[in-house]
Amino acid sequence: MFNVGDKIVYPMHGAGTIDSIEEKDILGEKQSYYILKMPSNVKVMIPTAKAELVGVRNIIDKQAATEVFKILGQDETEMDKNWNKRYRDNMDKMKSGDIYEVADVVRNLSFKQKEKGLSTGEKKMLNNAKQILVSELVLAEHANQDEVEQQIENKINTSFKTFKADNNIDTNSIVNKFIPFDSSNNS
Repeated sequence: MFNVGDKIVYPMHGAGTIDSIEEKDILGEKQSYYILKMPSNVKVMIPTAKAELVGVRNIIDKQAATEVFKILGQDETEMDKNWNKRYRDNMDKMKSGDIYEVADVVRNLSFKQKEKGLSTGEKKMLNNAKQILVSELVLAEHANQDEVEQQIENKINTSFKTFKADNNIDTNSIVNKFIPFDSSNNS
């Protein structure tokens, strides 16, 4: 059971604050709802009886937020080459409501976008995952949205440079087998 003022996460929607708990009559059925105010001034109604069943949870604390940034600073985890399978795997991570899984999706898709771009569906997924991540970190870190977005971008850019920027040359490509890449030859 959550109370008015609690900061909670609604999987696939993000984090917000319980503004009120109201009883509503919808289609002749009276139910109690958490009225969740999201950072973007959107209000979401969540049936109180089903909140935990759908994965509603309290937001993370500052220590867990630090762990999220550590995940963003790591190398990408292995993803399926087939975009359909990769999309389903990432969607499952996001639906889990686990902030660490969402951070993993944000980092992996950000890397993939920097390397070779994303399909329209994966671009939308990345934007949604970032929104979910940002909404929770704003509340956990007591920061504003712009600061959190900048911190995430900086962490991803740094980790991409660390793990990927120097590795963009495919030494196994057929061209390199016949025309070796020689970085010492500047002609």
